[in-house]
Amino acid sequence: MRSYSHRAVALLVLGSVLTVLACSNDGAAGGESATGFRTSFLSGELDWSAVVGRAGSEGEVEFYHWGGSEALNSWIEFSARPAIEQYGIRANFRRGDTRDVVDLILAELASGRGTGEGSVDVVWINGENFRTLREADALFGAFADRLEASRSFSFDPSDPASSVNLHDFGTPTDLMEMPWAAFQFTIRVDAARVDPETVPRTFERLESWITTHPGRFTYVAPPHYIGSTFLHSVLYGTNPDGTGYEPFLRDRSQIGLEELTSLVRPGFDYLRRIEPFLLGGSGVAGEPGSPIYPSTATALQARFVGGEVDFDMEFGVYDVDRDIRSGAYPQSVRNIVFPEFGMIKDMSFLAIPANAPNPAAALVAINALSTPESHLSKLVEIGFAPAIDLRTLSRQQRDAFDEAAPDLRGVTADELAEHEAPGLNADLVDLLDAVWTEYIAERSARPFEQIVADAWQATAR
Repeated sequence: MRSYSHRAVALLVLGSVLTVLACSNDGAAGGESATGFRTSFLSGELDWSAVVGRAGSEGEVEFYHWGGSEALNSWIEFSARPAIEQYGIRANFRRGDTRDVVDLILAELASGRGTGEGSVDVVWINGENFRTLREADALFGAFADRLEASRSFSFDPSDPASSVNLHDFGTPTDLMEMPWAAFQFTIRVDAARVDPETVPRTFERLESWITTHPGRFTYVAPPHYIGSTFLHSVLYGTNPDGTGYEPFLRDRSQIGLEELTSLVRPGFDYLRRIEPFLLGGSGVAGEPGSPIYPSTATALQARFVGGEVDFDMEFGVYDVDRDIRSGAYPQSVRNIVFPEFGMIKDMSFLAIPANAPNPAAALVAINALSTPESHLSKLVEIGFAPAIDLRTLSRQQRDAFDEAAPDLRGVTADELAEHEAPGLNADLVDLLDAVWTEYIAERSARPFEQIVADAWQATAR
């Protein structure tokens, strides 16, 4: 049975109050119920003007998003809000942890709150959280290609450019979520301290650098997504059969416990070897000391900017330019190509729960944030790479994106594309985080094979 966080339970109680209001929307547009609207929209019986009309009658949208970036929060307030509210819809933006929102949606559905009776209209989501909702049949349906703004996106399975839109960490999206922003994992250095031309480009060379510069490197602790992504990169780079990320695109039913254990053992042994030479480590091989693993990307950035470590890491190729301009980074910070075999890239999406209280408003809100104008604004103001297919735009629009793109600070767009790698299958994320916690953070002396087997069982669905 799935457990629910305290925050989710609190939100569920609040949702009980909101449900009374949500149910009043059930007949908002011409007397049609939320169930009837959902059926009509997904079957293609409604034109877009009818959706906009119903959205105005519903009058509001409950939009849940990660709120860990003040730049993002500012953009949402001053750009996203007016883009949505021009349709007569009040946008209620709710910041929080996405897992808590997923728990809330599942708890509401389990309690019997069906179509039109929930308290979440839109959620910014990807990876394991999307997979969880999809497996629970907790999503509105295949809406993405039915939005007016969908003409600017690639959804053709025969087009390789559509792959990032049609798969979310190995899970087929089946158009149940709308691409919203593309992110690539990048490592950064301060060129005033480390020469970007001579930095390691492989994990083998990184280990050599770390051992000869003790205390000058660390990484964010999983299960924070930055720490988990670094872990995945290590596993790709130390894959003993030399196939990199390829075997990790499968789920556990396809890969099997024995093969997975063999694939990840070298990577976890690598992390144990470098542990004594991380920030706070002993500096002596085999003696870990007290290595420091920052709990968030912000905490790692603070140590990087403060001069304690020489490497920082984040998702977002334009973040360096944004943070230099805002003063968060010194002028000398640069992106680097690392690891050279592939820098993990993934897409984030906007999805609608099956029991959204304002489904038409949700569709209109997502459409408003899916226009070329909105993606351009997001690029200019917060450095989020656009999720739209620039090939679909007019020459004038493409020129606007080219001119607006922030400086990549040390790398080129061609290099990033050349060294792109997909994220691993979402089915493996919690399992690998659990192994890291016991084998690395807790330094368990139990046999590695048993640690993986227990994590496999504990995170099985």
